Amino acid sequence: MPIAQCLHIYPDTLVVVANNEEIARHERSFERYQTCYDWQHYIPLIAQKLGALRNGAPFLHMPQPLLDLQRHLLKRQGGDRVMAQVLSAIPLHGLEAVLAAANQALQSGRPSGEHVLNVLARLKQPALPESIVDTPLMLTEEPQANVARYERLRSNPSEDNHVA
Repeated sequence: MPIAQCLHIYPDTLVVVANNEEIARHERSFERYQTCYDWQHYIPLIAQKLGALRNGAPFLHMPQPLLDLQRHLLKRQGGDRVMAQVLSAIPLHGLEAVLAAANQALQSGRPSGEHVLNVLARLKQPALPESIVDTPLMLTEEPQANVARYERLRSNPSEDNHVA
């Protein structure tokens, strides 16, 4: 079955449609000899080509917190793989949440991918509702310790052979 594809051209936007579903939207540029990248389109490919993070032109245009995090992570062994994990969280959590988590990790002074993913997990958890009891409970009968019951259980003759 052939895929129905078309391109909608608007004064400020280009929209690519396949099977009546929008698959890409790009801002138009009328400059000559200019290449425009949307770095988020390349996120699925990073898992296959980790070197794209270090040398890929689209990733030079990421938001500043992600660039700062990348600079810290790439100093360590396997940092490109960790950065790929952080970027792969963007489709799941959204760009704003990942940026907030990256900023929080950077403010800690020792940013790591685990820190970012941990903050994202905490941001995603629903806040527990506060339950305030309006009527305080009052004891009508004070509890008392029943030491005799304990002694009676302890002196059970059928269990004497278990205690050494």
